[in-house]
Amino acid sequence: MTDERVTITAYPDGPLLLRGDVDLRTADGEPIPRTRRTVALCRCGLSTIKPFCDGTHKAAGFRTDE
Repeated sequence: MTDERVTITAYPDGPLLLRGDVDLRTADGEPIPRTRRTVALCRCGLSTIKPFCDGTHKAAGFRTDE
């Protein structure tokens, strides 16, 4: 990892967009491989590729609080 600034942006009714060099891990501490510097993390809980977003929130009508 570098000292690059990491940002997490919550998109309305959608995922968390993570930008930057961050070490993602499972609840057990195992590394989660990343193939991109920017990734979308699921917030609706319905993605088939958790922790990443697969767009299922759209069809499910997921809504965030304003």
